[in-house]
Amino acid sequence: MASVKPFRGLRPAPELADKVVSLPYDVMDSAEARAITSKNELSFLRVTKSEVDLALDVNPYSEEVYQKANENLQDFINKGILIQDEKPCFYIYKQQMGSHTQVGLVATVSVVEYNNNIIKKHELTRPDKEQDRVNNITATGAQTGAVFITYKANDHMNAVIAQGMTKQPVYDFVTEDGNRHTLYVVDDAVKIKAIEQAFARIESLYIADGHHRSAAAARVYETYKANNPEHTGEEAYTRFLAVIIPHTMTKIMDYNRVVKDLNGLTEEAFLKKIQEKFSIEPCTRISCKAEYPHYFGMYLNKAWYKLVAKPGSYEETDPVGKLDVSILQSNLLEPILGIGNLRTDKRIDFVGGIRGMGELERLVDSGEYVVAFSMFPTSTKDLMAIADADQIMPPKSTWFEPKLRDAIAVHLINGGN
Repeated sequence: MASVKPFRGLRPAPELADKVVSLPYDVMDSAEARAITSKNELSFLRVTKSEVDLALDVNPYSEEVYQKANENLQDFINKGILIQDEKPCFYIYKQQMGSHTQVGLVATVSVVEYNNNIIKKHELTRPDKEQDRVNNITATGAQTGAVFITYKANDHMNAVIAQGMTKQPVYDFVTEDGNRHTLYVVDDAVKIKAIEQAFARIESLYIADGHHRSAAAARVYETYKANNPEHTGEEAYTRFLAVIIPHTMTKIMDYNRVVKDLNGLTEEAFLKKIQEKFSIEPCTRISCKAEYPHYFGMYLNKAWYKLVAKPGSYEETDPVGKLDVSILQSNLLEPILGIGNLRTDKRIDFVGGIRGMGELERLVDSGEYVVAFSMFPTSTKDLMAIADADQIMPPKSTWFEPKLRDAIAVHLINGGN
């Protein structure tokens, strides 16, 4: 069963929260981060992407960068920009993006349970990206970004979490993207116990987003444990920071594809090959956003097409094979366009649905790409089914919105909790 624990969160001073919290480090490049911090020196990107305070030509994975992250974190603490709570608390984090609302518990979860697959994964990680977070955690002594975790929703859990939102929030602000962020502190012993007991009934937790953060936390745990002859299993480094949101509240958007060329094919030959596994027809709408599973929009030469996977072109009982990202990969991207490895092939790129269909048109019309594919979003139920089957989702299968903001609460691992 899943165990969640409160912790002494390191959080922004309330009057500074809207300036300090930042988008996750992995949804932007260094140039974008520099642009943000040049206008806002309080942005937590100065800790998570600390190359912004160094020379333009600095290697973002150099030791100098991680040392700067620690320097900046300590500076934020010393100046009272970040303040640590005096006792362990849970936090309830509410986000509103348009008509969508999601409410999550901010807590620490167990590395041992992660290793034992009580906290389930669905994605492979890249060693270089893991190492980057290992270095950041080790240098700062902190888990600066939360792992997004989900679970199978139930009414009892919803009621317990709702009880934690009866006090006035400590933060309530709107970020530059129009999303509203509200944070409640749960410091009442009775409510803390109720949350712990409720989660103890949950059989499994599922990583929705943040596989590199969780894998890095597990590696740091092994190092700290090996170097601590008095290890008890109760140390802060045995747990990692998470925001835990019921599956009914998660919002997965489309994760679309753009490709640089037609693999030597003419447009006519390309369209003919597609018809072997897909029905294809011109799209009568301005843009062809995928409306249901196994439906794909395709933008080519200033025109949208509607593609629908033909029966028999995929295995309906295969939890991975029936995903739209798998169908497109196995029936079009690989056999027709010659794109075999989505992680390494430089001819393909990926566009989160938050950028809209117009971004796909812009990229193709610019000439940098030749064809774009709009996807129907993967469901959270599919994600959990794949994790339950101990299988791996294809790369770039999910794009979650709204993004969890870093620095809503930081977990220090060199202290007692």
